[in-house]
Amino acid sequence: MSRPFRFAVNLLDGGTAAEWRRKCRRAEALGYDVVLVPDHLGMPAPFPSLVAAADATERPRVGTFVLNAGFHNPALLAREVATTDRLTGGRLELGLGTGYAKAEHDAAGLPFGSPRERVDHLERTVTEVKRLLAGQRPDAPPPLLLGGNGNRVLRLTARHADIAAFTGATTGPDGSLTLITPDALDERVAAYRGFAADRTTPAELNHLVQIVAPGPARRAAAREHAGRLGLTEDDALAHPAVLTGTPKDMAEQLRAHRERYGFSYFTVLEPAMETFGAVIEEVRGE
Repeated sequence: MSRPFRFAVNLLDGGTAAEWRRKCRRAEALGYDVVLVPDHLGMPAPFPSLVAAADATERPRVGTFVLNAGFHNPALLAREVATTDRLTGGRLELGLGTGYAKAEHDAAGLPFGSPRERVDHLERTVTEVKRLLAGQRPDAPPPLLLGGNGNRVLRLTARHADIAAFTGATTGPDGSLTLITPDALDERVAAYRGFAADRTTPAELNHLVQIVAPGPARRAAAREHAGRLGLTEDDALAHPAVLTGTPKDMAEQLRAHRERYGFSYFTVLEPAMETFGAVIEEVRGE
């Protein structure tokens, strides 16, 4: 049986306190289940933003999508997480990843490390934060989301995460994005399921939607975006990172992606917040 849909918006711009509150309330009104913030230099600081988001809204959960583990000391991060979870009334979802933008580490004066070293640090962070939160929030620790596509991160996700997040892409050190093909994404999801075969409770599967292109001409929209995403036109039409067409078209695509991959939790980026609201209305309650 398929999981019900959940939808999140990743808010990239801060603004004034009043502007932030209005934006979060608008996300709630549009039907988003989760208000998220990323962890990039030049964008809003995650934890104060989430406390303010929870204070401005009533229903949505709030979360990080995703914290760059290389920016954070595990013991200090556990303190931030526990406090934020309390101040948001237990509405926090903690998302963690290895980090991928070397320039941000350089700007912060922090080591970037090799891929192996970054995964090692993510694993230490996950295990230590979970251990510390067990002492601070023993009854209801926040759900943990882990994002990544490599085998080591997928194994870590299978062991620890309540939510497994997929981008369906590879990223360069400069943050450039290249989507993998839908068939390659199938293989990555299958690999995760193999690593998670012994779990008693399956994780929720999340996918990040990079492009929301409204309009009646689906193939033309896919053609427009395919090249810069590293896909063929047909692959762009079939990829869960790219939604095209009318709200009804996009709703059908979401249903197909849930059936094919198991994705039931979708995240869109702030520029698509309003457009995607009509899609949420199409699948509400499914």
